[in-house]
Amino acid sequence: MTNADGNEARASRHGPAESWVDVYVSPPAEERVRAGSLWVFEGEIVRVDAGGGWPEGESLSPGVEARVLGRRGRFLGRGYYNPAANLAVRLLSRQDAPIDEAFWRRRLEAALAWRHQTLPGATAVRLVHGEADLLPGLVVDRYGPVAVVQFLTAGTDARRRLLSALLWDLLQPLGVTGLYERSDVSVRKLEGLEARSGVLQGQVPPEVEIEENGLRFRVDVRGGQKTGYYLDQKLNRARLAAYVKPGERVLDVFCHTGAFALHAAHYGAAQVIGVDSSAAAVAEAGRNAALNGLADRCQFVEANAFDWLREWERKVAAREAAPFGLVILDPPAFAPGRRNVEAALRGYKEINLRALRLVAPGGHLVTASCSHHIQVPLFEEMLRQAAADSGVAAQIVEKRGASPDHPALLSMPETEYLKLFVLRRLG
Repeated sequence: MTNADGNEARASRHGPAESWVDVYVSPPAEERVRAGSLWVFEGEIVRVDAGGGWPEGESLSPGVEARVLGRRGRFLGRGYYNPAANLAVRLLSRQDAPIDEAFWRRRLEAALAWRHQTLPGATAVRLVHGEADLLPGLVVDRYGPVAVVQFLTAGTDARRRLLSALLWDLLQPLGVTGLYERSDVSVRKLEGLEARSGVLQGQVPPEVEIEENGLRFRVDVRGGQKTGYYLDQKLNRARLAAYVKPGERVLDVFCHTGAFALHAAHYGAAQVIGVDSSAAAVAEAGRNAALNGLADRCQFVEANAFDWLREWERKVAAREAAPFGLVILDPPAFAPGRRNVEAALRGYKEINLRALRLVAPGGHLVTASCSHHIQVPLFEEMLRQAAADSGVAAQIVEKRGASPDHPALLSMPETEYLKLFVLRRLG
């Protein structure tokens, strides 16, 4: 039996309210938590004492419930503690009350209600967005009849059975007939957890079909990237309607399974080229184009994006190829950690510099970053430098973020990860 399973078994025997530890934190951590942060790092912990119901001297299971205390024992909040992780404590509540089944149900119901309010009737939607929904370590995406769940931390993993049962109870009345786990992401290694995936409840087909902005997409919930599809760009893809001129050519770099590219074709582009390094993604993009009757206007190319941009920049400069009316850049995260920020900025600058040179005068560049370590001011400064080095004059015509089913917590800038700029190339 793993530690996580053991901790869940303890919770089911004694109840979360009876088993917790007291975690005392440093003054800087106390101030940050009082300002709204949900995170306490291992180096900020002063000491950990046995709390209610936890036997003195017994080793702590990852994900044990914790009361967080500051100077002179001042209560700061309740959450869960993982002694094996650098990000050791994640807060769930500012109230000194049990984190029990009723608590989890209330939080899940609140998250679902927000999606119903902002995206009524949506069946391709993020239902739970971790810290931003005050549910750190839990992600739930719905794709039609299937909901995909990620338990990303020891705290949620230890309560996997409880959370699965609650989700199943809440989602079945909404038409969900299968619950699938995709806890197969590298971030779990930081929590001392192994990758895991599989059916949690009901029936889960290998592939489901969703509708987005009038287009149909196949989603591989069992093996696709993340939970199967990128839902956060949904409204940004719809916004392409304002920037695609009928009959023009569009380039979509890092196209994945073709979501941006197909929207461009749907909104009137005469030709769309999508580029991605994944053969599987390119093949799926082609299938999605055929599904929507757009295969005759879409071409998907398996290639390294940096090499492809470099070669087409040369072709356009030599007048061997025409520029594009719209170029889209939606790369994966270049900065998975703070130590990667400098290298990531170089990568972002290179692709944006070359992309700007591929945009025809009067055309647009839609450029995004999902690296949460690259905040908006840093991304904008990188774009400024890219434009200067490319010799291109450009306007910022729009700044956008994720769709409202991917909210950001105001007190935690780290949760505002997606930023998207629309630039217009001047004459």
